[in-house]
Amino acid sequence: MSVTNMPVFIPGLELSRRFYTEAVRPLLEEISPAIPHSAARLGSGSEVLGFDTPRSADHEWGPRLQLFLRHQDVSRHGGRVRRLLSEHLPKTFHGYPTHFAPTGDRDIRVMRATDRPVHHRVEVTHLTAWFHHTLGFYPSSSITSEDWLATPTQLLAEVTGGAVFHDGLGELAPLRAALRWYPHDVWLHVMAGQWQRISQEEAFVGRCGEVGDELGSAVVAARLVRDLMRLCLLMDRRYPPYGKWLGSAFARTSLGPRLTPDLTAVLAATDWHTRERHLSHVYESVAGHHNELRLTDRVDPAVRPYHSRPFQVLRADRFTRALTARITDPALRELPPVGSVDQYLDSTDVLSSPELTRTASRTMLHSRRS
Repeated sequence: MSVTNMPVFIPGLELSRRFYTEAVRPLLEEISPAIPHSAARLGSGSEVLGFDTPRSADHEWGPRLQLFLRHQDVSRHGGRVRRLLSEHLPKTFHGYPTHFAPTGDRDIRVMRATDRPVHHRVEVTHLTAWFHHTLGFYPSSSITSEDWLATPTQLLAEVTGGAVFHDGLGELAPLRAALRWYPHDVWLHVMAGQWQRISQEEAFVGRCGEVGDELGSAVVAARLVRDLMRLCLLMDRRYPPYGKWLGSAFARTSLGPRLTPDLTAVLAATDWHTRERHLSHVYESVAGHHNELRLTDRVDPAVRPYHSRPFQVLRADRFTRALTARITDPALRELPPVGSVDQYLDSTDVLSSPELTRTASRTMLHSRRS
């Protein structure tokens, strides 16, 4: 469906809420009124993070949701529920198709209006299976530090974002609440890892520029901008999303409006002195905000020369050490300050696979502890 041929745009979460309330739930009450369920729109999709626009509707977008049954009810009734939804759901809903099928290139195309049954996107599953598939673990009361650190922030944002339309099982809301934010020690460790990333490259903006490599200086500066934006989200207790929505999420942080002009100037600069000047403003603002959080003893927020070299840096590793010193869990405190898996891995194919991220995280933890 092209953007020009779309019906009046309805934000995806609202569209899915209406789809559940007006189309899915009445069918459930008719065909299986005694089976308790929960319904939500979670997981991948720009609408889950609240960033969808009319452009989002041009592919893989439309009325969709998860329908959670009890484990035994999925085995006993899941097939019947899927079949009856396919047979009785409308093929369009508020002008948007509900009728989809996969193509060879893994995209989604709209089927002909005469096709039956309806290939809907109501996922019928149970909570344990869905969380294991989505995160790689079930978020019971005993979520381990390894679980947290093996899970990319994008996935945590997708599970804690979106909306729950009905929680007849009484389990989905508590599970999402358990994932709402990191435990305190894990939060400190993840932020320490983010400061460490900044400390490793902050001197290179000037060093590259000094030897005439303005392109290299600009690349380093852009990496630092990204890391600073992610740090601001972590400081605001927000899971940083992946690249497409990082700027949109950063704009909603407490520091976003104040820092955006300087960060934009860093990216637009054509010489390293200008980049360094604007980065220095940002460093001091973010460092000051760190002190306002009172998570550690006060750390001097002023920039300074990099040893005897004429480059202005924050020496961000000072914040890494201050945060690590406040971690009470000995196992976490002894880890190197690398943070969570998406702070040291950057492959989309890996980060979108819980199996791969957990393998990578276990390898990292084992190698560092052995």
